[in-house]
Amino acid sequence: MGVMLLLPVQSHAQQQARPAPAKQGVGDLKATRDIKIISSAGARAMADACSAWAEQNKKIVAMAILDWGGNLIESHAMEGAPMNAIDTALLKAKSALRWRRPTSETNKMVRNGENLAPTFMHDFPQPGALPIVINGQVIGAMGVSSGDGEKCAQAAIDAVFNGQATTSAP
Repeated sequence: MGVMLLLPVQSHAQQQARPAPAKQGVGDLKATRDIKIISSAGARAMADACSAWAEQNKKIVAMAILDWGGNLIESHAMEGAPMNAIDTALLKAKSALRWRRPTSETNKMVRNGENLAPTFMHDFPQPGALPIVINGQVIGAMGVSSGDGEKCAQAAIDAVFNGQATTSAP
């Protein structure tokens, strides 16, 4: 059997005495946070605006709109969209929401080797999705299954939020 030696060892915490952070008073504590959410009517209006943009530009698209937590609020496929179009739009929207940036930017990061995490995290960093940001808060994302998906999503965001929303987080 082995013999165990007990030696007094000074821990790193004991070596570097740091003052404890000041405790926050209960009156200073913000226990809740106000968040904006995309309404069902707002998501439907975004789908309609994107469809109108696509028709005007002679595109056939499918789209998915997520809330801030990644929940699907609305999806729509135009007549003639491929069978996998809504799935593609949903994967793009999830990637835009997770990385809080347009998927075209995430795509560039992956392609130039700057950040390969999106591929390991099972994201779909293909151009076509935008986060929806109001007052610095990401409130959702819209993914569109088309090479011009970000243009369609931007047209929808602009139409519904009247310039109140941006597509890049601070």
